[in-house]
Amino acid sequence: MPELPEVETVRRVLDRVLTDHTIVEAEVLPDEIVLKGVAPEAVLAQVMGAKVSGTGRRGKYWWIDLGERGILFGHLGMSGWVREIGKGTIRLREHGEAPLDDENGRPRFLKLRLKTEEGREVVLTDGRRLARLWMGDSVESDEKVGALGRDCWTDLPSAEELFTVLKKRKAPMKSILLDQKVFAGVGNWIADEVLYHAGISPSRLGCEMTLPEVQVLCEKLWWIIDLAVGVGADKEQFPENWLFHYRWGGGKGHDTIQGETIVRQPIGGRTTAWVPTRQK
Repeated sequence: MPELPEVETVRRVLDRVLTDHTIVEAEVLPDEIVLKGVAPEAVLAQVMGAKVSGTGRRGKYWWIDLGERGILFGHLGMSGWVREIGKGTIRLREHGEAPLDDENGRPRFLKLRLKTEEGREVVLTDGRRLARLWMGDSVESDEKVGALGRDCWTDLPSAEELFTVLKKRKAPMKSILLDQKVFAGVGNWIADEVLYHAGISPSRLGCEMTLPEVQVLCEKLWWIIDLAVGVGADKEQFPENWLFHYRWGGGKGHDTIQGETIVRQPIGGRTTAWVPTRQK
């Protein structure tokens, strides 16, 4: 987390505030990790005075099109977030309940701030420094974006296409769903949610999947993402029967969902929540 719905929510915020407007004020905080060693002055020079011609997203990557200035790309990592100053925002689980701003009203863990001629501002914050910002000439030439598969919401492959791909894969379905070259935008919670509603065990091998099962998988995947995007990734509006509300472990975790036992185990290097009585 954040996954496709959260990143699309961020892109819409950026689009609403910045597109067709000029950046007249900006802050780029020094951070060798988030900026990947690029000097903040270089990013500042790119964005200051630029007129934003649009925004975009593919999978979990987002970008701001600065016209002749090129593209500013971003990835939220585990806890990065973008919000408009003065407007309401959802909170990720990773944010906890701590105030978003400090005692002076300044965004906590600020990494980037952009202000337009209208006076509206967006900020990128990240307390864990796992977000990334980088510059590029175009979306087409960016290696990270180019390495992604088709977007699971805007360009989901057909069941027949995915069935052909899965027939060659001997990895568990949980691992394959997390492969951004196949399912761009899917992360841990979406993968668990999709497998739960599709009735598929996370340890099932891709090559064992039947075409009807892949058809159900595609239907559930698009439905889950579309619904989550539609409510602005607000988890409080996710349906009550979603595994999302029960999947998290720890002292406050749930042992069952609708009377069925939830099992948590590592699959593909990620903690996986699933219900053996429902998923085969």
